[in-house]
Amino acid sequence: MLHRSDVILLPPLARGATLAAFFLAGFAMAAWAPLVPYAKARAGLDDGALGVLLLCLGAGSLVAMPLAGALAQRIGCRTVVVAAALAVSVALPVLATGSGFAVLAIALLLFGAGIGAIDVAVNIQAVMVERAGGRPMMSGFHGFFSIGGMAGAGGVSTLLWLGATPLAAVLVAAAVNVLLLAGFARGLIARGGGAGAPLFALPHGRIVLIAVLCFAVFLAEGAMLDWSAVFLTGARGVDPSRAGLGYAAFALAMTIGRLSGDRVVARLGGPAVMLTGAAVAASGLALAVLVAAPGAALAGFAMVGLGAANIVPVLYSVLGRQTAMPAPLAVAAVTTVGYAGILAGPALIGFVAAASSLAAAFALVALSLVLVGLSARVAAA
Repeated sequence: MLHRSDVILLPPLARGATLAAFFLAGFAMAAWAPLVPYAKARAGLDDGALGVLLLCLGAGSLVAMPLAGALAQRIGCRTVVVAAALAVSVALPVLATGSGFAVLAIALLLFGAGIGAIDVAVNIQAVMVERAGGRPMMSGFHGFFSIGGMAGAGGVSTLLWLGATPLAAVLVAAAVNVLLLAGFARGLIARGGGAGAPLFALPHGRIVLIAVLCFAVFLAEGAMLDWSAVFLTGARGVDPSRAGLGYAAFALAMTIGRLSGDRVVARLGGPAVMLTGAAVAASGLALAVLVAAPGAALAGFAMVGLGAANIVPVLYSVLGRQTAMPAPLAVAAVTTVGYAGILAGPALIGFVAAASSLAAAFALVALSLVLVGLSARVAAA
């Protein structure tokens, strides 16, 4: 197991390093998003080929996540985060300049593996820091991931808008990654102590329930990311130039909810936050589907973000308290299953929408959130 002494010796430094690591995770992942149209045009890809290419990012992440949990337990979070962040920083310039499908595919596999490994390692770090600190911190950590995502996508987009080449823009992003590492890496857990830890362990006990609930919440997040704009344009007649406001409302509300979430969790407790949050999120989807007005849809999407904001952080906090599995392996298992929700969820929604309607697909997502709320007492106790 990772040693709590690594955290107890320098609690302020450990907490600050964890916040910075979450910011880095969000920043590095989002820096790729503005490059997608450039890579598509440079490689001459159609939508189908681009979809296949983007699967490489998910494949890299899904392979790396279980391994990252075991490695963090064996050699510590610091080594995993530093190595993964450097891998991402190497992959970004290739993604900004590569013109062949094979080159981009390999770069995306490396990029996805780096992002997946960072995601697991920083959550393991967060579990240990929160447990040592004895108070809720997880929502704030995840809030910094959201802030990093906005900074990464917004920063690279701004540089491109100002006339920078894709390579110049990502070199700035890579430099930010390296500077962040130089500033906070010493505050990450440096040693593992689990030399005999298995490289992979199937989730069992309460971890299975937590993983399924995270899948459902990430499914809702994936629905907002990939389908909110489609819903606004197709079902509510919003001009495509303004359709991105749906996801913006969701993301802003989620960030606000997470930055204030630790105080809410400390006052109300994890089960109550999960139950209330799931009810708010499900009600938001119901509002978007049942009220045929663009304003209602935007308000509904914001409710999804606010309601879902603290459910996953609460569940990750449980991973630090449970005894069914070592915390690093439990975090890796839950993160892998949850990430599968983001990857596979939008496709499942597309299948339901094709067979019925997008409104019906959103209704099913709302139902899954209701089930999350009903499971709160068992999962988060």
